[in-house]
Amino acid sequence: MNRYTYIVFTLITLLAVSCKSSKTISAGVANYNLSTRQLIKENAKQAASFKTLQAKLKITYFQNQKEQTHSVSFRAKKDEIFWISATFSVIRAKVTPEKVSFYNKLDNTYFEGNYEYLSGLLGTELDFQKVQNLLLGETLFNLKDDVYKASIDDNIYVLQPKKQRDLFEIFFLLDPSHFKVKSQQISQPKEQRILQIDYLSYQKVGSQTLPQYVKINAVESNQETIIKLEFKNVSLNEDLRFPFKIPSGFKEIKL
Repeated sequence: MNRYTYIVFTLITLLAVSCKSSKTISAGVANYNLSTRQLIKENAKQAASFKTLQAKLKITYFQNQKEQTHSVSFRAKKDEIFWISATFSVIRAKVTPEKVSFYNKLDNTYFEGNYEYLSGLLGTELDFQKVQNLLLGETLFNLKDDVYKASIDDNIYVLQPKKQRDLFEIFFLLDPSHFKVKSQQISQPKEQRILQIDYLSYQKVGSQTLPQYVKINAVESNQETIIKLEFKNVSLNEDLRFPFKIPSGFKEIKL
């Protein structure tokens, strides 16, 4: 398995969301009378709520004119663990707030490390909570940690800090249909870095609004990485196991 496939499976381990018997949400109309405070409050109400999750996850990965597509089994315990297993458990991964781990039976190798590599790949500092928020259609940064201003552009709510940070700029675009994130954009002009996460569609599952199709685009100088995600055949709050043990004799790899 080459380096790009390792990147794919490392990213796959950071994915969670969705539920079965879902339907796509239709468009809404932005309310010009809604204050910034009310907008942030409505967004907070839509935070995903579940104990465990399992799903089939399809991921398509583009880099250096190469494309790979993988389908894996995915399980999650919110705020605690993400787990994936490829066909016949050839590749298995586990992610916790402390570390990322996976092994590959095709070449008898394994990886254990922190979020430093993923942060470098996507061009912004990541941890378990940020990645979970990103993949659940929630803002990467907590909206309570800064003072924001709101506007409406092309029927989409736009949130940005009243004073943008020195090293990077942040924009959160919220969908008027459900107040979840339609797009989050983080740019670092001096570093020539841009991270954009677009939520191409959401689905309504019971009382929850969850992503259905997600596109992640990370650009640094002339290097572009695109990851497309599709969540399907999923269920919530079932009793799940997260078996993971690196086989003896496997060789550690560095990414």
